[in-house]
Amino acid sequence: MLNLPNLLTLSRIAAIPLVVACFWLDRGWAQWLSAILFATACITDWFDGYFARRYHQISRFGRFLDPIADKLLVAAALVMLVKGDTLAGVNVLAALIILAREILVSGLREFLAELRVGVPVSQLAKWKTGFQMVAITFLLLGDAVPSAIGEIGLVLIWIAAVLTLITGYDYLRTGLRHMAEDQPGKGAAE
Repeated sequence: MLNLPNLLTLSRIAAIPLVVACFWLDRGWAQWLSAILFATACITDWFDGYFARRYHQISRFGRFLDPIADKLLVAAALVMLVKGDTLAGVNVLAALIILAREILVSGLREFLAELRVGVPVSQLAKWKTGFQMVAITFLLLGDAVPSAIGEIGLVLIWIAAVLTLITGYDYLRTGLRHMAEDQPGKGAAE
C-alpha cells in the first residue's frame, strides 16, 4: 500500500493544509509558496499515475485515493480563492461549475462502480484538469505578481469551467444509460 505512487498521492493530501496556511499569510512570499506548493502537488498527480503504470504498482488503494486527493486539493484552493475575493462576482460561477461537476462525477462513479461499470478518464477531462491546475496556480499568486497574471488565471479558469461542463455532460450521458431501474424485457412493471 505504501508504494511510491501512493506516497505521492498522500503527499498531495498533506500539501492541502500547507497551501491553505500560506494563502492566509499576508506576505508576498507566502502567496508564492502557496502557488508553488499547489503546483508541486498537481505535478505529483501526473507522476503517481506514471509510476503506478510504469512499475506495475496500480493498487485499489491508489485508484480510490487519487481522485479524492485531486478533488480535495482543487476544492480547498477554489474555496480559498472565493473567500479571498480573488474569484469574485461572476467568476464565482466558474468555481461552482468546477465543484458541482466534481461532486456529480464522484456520485456517478460510485453508482456505476456498484454496477461494475468503469468510467475511464477522457482526454478532454485531462485537458480540463491541466487548465484548472494552471489557472488556480496563477490565481493563488494574487497581488504578488502583475495583474496580467491574475487575468490570465481568470481566462484559464473559465476555459476549465467550459471544459468542465462538456466533460461533465459526457460523464452524465454515460451514467444515464445505466440508470434505468427497469430495463425493457426484464420484468419491468408498467
